[in-house]
Amino acid sequence: MNSASSPYRVIAVCTGNICRSPMVELMLREALKREGLDGAVVVDSAGTTGYESGRPIDPRAARRLAATQILSASHVARKWEPQWFRDRDLILALDIDHYAWLSEAAPDQESLDKVRMLRSFDPAMDGRDRLDQGIEDPWYGGHADFDAVWHQIHAAIPGLIDHVRTAALGESICS
Repeated sequence: MNSASSPYRVIAVCTGNICRSPMVELMLREALKREGLDGAVVVDSAGTTGYESGRPIDPRAARRLAATQILSASHVARKWEPQWFRDRDLILALDIDHYAWLSEAAPDQESLDKVRMLRSFDPAMDGRDRLDQGIEDPWYGGHADFDAVWHQIHAAIPGLIDHVRTAALGESICS
């Protein structure tokens, strides 16, 4: 549990930080705001590579986010920094390759324990192998692929919010 002076920190990680991980960052940030948790939780994103560093979000991802009034113009891609294992409380991998990369790079067990597949928070993925929890890179596709990614992220957000609420504030959800 984090104190009010120390927000809970979540980072989403994909390959280039121009499609999937910024979509997670911005969608989760908006959901946290709706839940009144935006002051208690900080969300950001990064890529496992520096291929796209300094570039804006992919226009197709921006279009999909804009369809739900989520602005993305301020996003600038960046590469993962090793110190973020220490600085972040939850590290969200977008596919099995990112999970493997983060797991191998983790300097210790405490860091490794922070790494989760994003879709592990989707109830439809409950009990499914990590291999089945990945979100395919939409960069190679078209608008329909970005729509599919949006829906996969959207399905994981409620479970992620519940997890973050419990981890950040020590609150549990009673239905």
